[in-house]
Amino acid sequence: MKPTLLVLAAGMGSRYGGVKQIDAVGIHGETLLDFGVYDALNAGYGKVVFIIRKDIEKDFRERLFDRIARNMDAEYVFQTGTSLLTEEQIKLSVNRKKPWGTIHALLCAKDVVKTPFTVVNADDYYGRSAYQTLGKYLSGLNNDDTTHAMVGFVLENTMSRSGSVSRGICEVKDGELVSMVENTKIEYTADGGIVSHFEGQDIPLTGKEPVSMNFFGFTPKAFESFEKYWENFIVKNVTEEKKECLLPNGASEIVTSGKGTIKVFTSQDRWFGMTYPEDKALVMSEIKSKLDTGYYPEKLWQK
Repeated sequence: MKPTLLVLAAGMGSRYGGVKQIDAVGIHGETLLDFGVYDALNAGYGKVVFIIRKDIEKDFRERLFDRIARNMDAEYVFQTGTSLLTEEQIKLSVNRKKPWGTIHALLCAKDVVKTPFTVVNADDYYGRSAYQTLGKYLSGLNNDDTTHAMVGFVLENTMSRSGSVSRGICEVKDGELVSMVENTKIEYTADGGIVSHFEGQDIPLTGKEPVSMNFFGFTPKAFESFEKYWENFIVKNVTEEKKECLLPNGASEIVTSGKGTIKVFTSQDRWFGMTYPEDKALVMSEIKSKLDTGYYPEKLWQK
């Protein structure tokens, strides 16, 4: 069966200062997502599902969704602050302004994902090989399989000179994930080193660490684990205004709890993405270079 592409596109873009998910970076107004969806379609994905906020729906349709939907099976769902919450939890979280995180986002799409699926961030460029690798792997699974997968990247290939980044640092053994912890503030030091500010400590890193960029491949069976993880999270954090239920941590628990395995494919591609305003010029330059060399056609979509 053809896998589904599930796109996390409901972020607030607080560091970027705008709706980076639909900001134009291509010569015909294409967004970064256009190129990712194009790569997925050509790698054999049969459907794309976007998770968005209600307040960007109009712009999202005009700037991206309507042209994608003319070229492949496409759908979108909403992630709201009250999605999946009980009436009592809604009252307790009344001061919450941020989305609840990436696990919460995935669960908002549970009812429309019917095949093994790849999860991606809307604001990251992963490279064509990542879609080809997971697309091929997922197409050989059935919906009840517990042998999930991910494409990991090398930390030094995913850093930004504009500021800190959030990455899931992975422990890998014999090609499978052992554990993964989301480090939400990794940055360069003044002398060119790399450090993670994690739970009150400054942890030096080599740059060679395998990291998650939220490029995961799951079967629908994973939703059972994510639901448990979310239920435990919201009970403990319902009154918190900033804590988020993060996918790397929830994916790691699938492995550590014995509910499944995650095969790790490693990409040597260099990441680029839309985290900070300064990143846009670099992204546009990278995309132009790929167009100039014929890696992408000048016009992605013919409809």
